[in-house]
Amino acid sequence: MIVRPRPAAWRLFFVLRGSIVPHIAGKLALVAGVSVLAVLLHGRLPQLGAAHLAAVPFSLLGLALSVFLGFRNNVCYDRWWEARKQWGALLAASRALAREVLVVLPGPGDAIVRRCIGFAHALAARLRDEDAVAAAAPWLPPAEQAALAATRNANNLIVARIAQELAEARRAGTLPDIVYQGLLAHLHECTAVQAACERLKGTPTPFAYSLLLHRTAWFFCLLLPFGLAPTLGAVTPLVVVIVAYTFFGLDALGDELEEPFGRADNDLPLDALVRGLEIDLLDMLGATDLPPALLPQDYVLT
Repeated sequence: MIVRPRPAAWRLFFVLRGSIVPHIAGKLALVAGVSVLAVLLHGRLPQLGAAHLAAVPFSLLGLALSVFLGFRNNVCYDRWWEARKQWGALLAASRALAREVLVVLPGPGDAIVRRCIGFAHALAARLRDEDAVAAAAPWLPPAEQAALAATRNANNLIVARIAQELAEARRAGTLPDIVYQGLLAHLHECTAVQAACERLKGTPTPFAYSLLLHRTAWFFCLLLPFGLAPTLGAVTPLVVVIVAYTFFGLDALGDELEEPFGRADNDLPLDALVRGLEIDLLDMLGATDLPPALLPQDYVLT
């Protein structure tokens, strides 16, 4: 995720880190080349300059494309914001579970708190198609690491172990029923976050819809120079590149926001979120050698 102060107005035109320009530079170069070709052809072959096509068709198509791109970006941003809200709920539920379990179960509570850290690490790795077992293993007791390696869903195993520990404390009489139910509610919140994140990851926006917008943006930006060349002449490449920057930029930004759990510049900083939770819970355990918080590197917080 890009984290940087807003630059001065004149510097906005020169900012590349955090800009979508590096991702669409090839497309802009191609459109600029086609625009130059359109200007040259119009100068040599005036019969190709259909000036009467420059206004209505391209205006209507550009308006429709703007509406569709805006709608798609709203959908993609909603997915990104939904993912951020779910991770915020996970942080809140984990802290509440750790705080309460350390009060009512001072002995076994330490292992439960460490399992909460392992749950966050495993979920981040799972959402990024990485090794969730390796991410969670350092936070589990040695006796559970073998079972962790044999499971297909590390998060489910961690939750099951926490629930088992709470149930044993309840049967032993060290955990009152009302407190037990409250702790289970926090645990259910964690599993609900996992299910919501898996839903976002496993249900992308319809491919046909995205494909339609990609094709329309390409057709519009490649045909626009031939419609504007008779009217604008040598200025055509500049105008077309500005229009292409808007359309291709919105399209590329939507692609990044659509998958919020990746490692693109505008994706969620899962590593930083997990590290923040790790620091908080270890601090509750009284640890003194806390890991450092992750900070933006070159304006990118991972």
